[in-house]
Amino acid sequence: MYDYLKGTVITKQAESYRGAYIVLDVNNIGYLINTGKSTIERLREEEAKIYVSLSHKEDSMSLTGFITKEERDIFNILQSVSGIGVKLALLILDEFSIAELVDIMIREDFKELSRAKGVGTKVAQKIILELKDKLINWSNVTPVDVADIEISKDITQDAVVEVQSVLISLGYSANEAKNAIKEILKYKKDCSKTEDILKYSLEYLSRLA
Repeated sequence: MYDYLKGTVITKQAESYRGAYIVLDVNNIGYLINTGKSTIERLREEEAKIYVSLSHKEDSMSLTGFITKEERDIFNILQSVSGIGVKLALLILDEFSIAELVDIMIREDFKELSRAKGVGTKVAQKIILELKDKLINWSNVTPVDVADIEISKDITQDAVVEVQSVLISLGYSANEAKNAIKEILKYKKDCSKTEDILKYSLEYLSRLA
């Protein structure tokens, strides 16, 4: 229904009985948007573009918002796990960046994931079990054409394809993913790990949004 809302931040509340939230004025309509503490901390300007997710229950509807499209999409992916609702998904995203979270999935590090408030060992194992294939779905991804991508000896082709797989799972086209990876590997000479390439690629794509 909504992709994003753009307007003036009227209220920023990091602590309340309902959790963290903002009120965004869009053409004289105030939207109450649930969010995480990390989002509140990063909202520096009064004017903001907030990517939103609509939650619809039997007796209520609510909006949850994020600064980047990637955070919103990962938030939605997290909620596809049974037992993971808005509150717990927000706590996980408060604890980990997108690149860190995807890296945890790749490494199947449930102990690291259980550092997030409210996530015990069993829940962490369940999240990784159900989400790893959604984030890295090899069978549905067309491999990157690496012919014109400059790959250093420290980076494997598998790492490049793995990053592309994650970017496509987040809604980017194969061409957008390839262009981001190509630019990152051209200018970021310190990229040697999958999580580094992913982190810088997400930053590059977010600047284009």
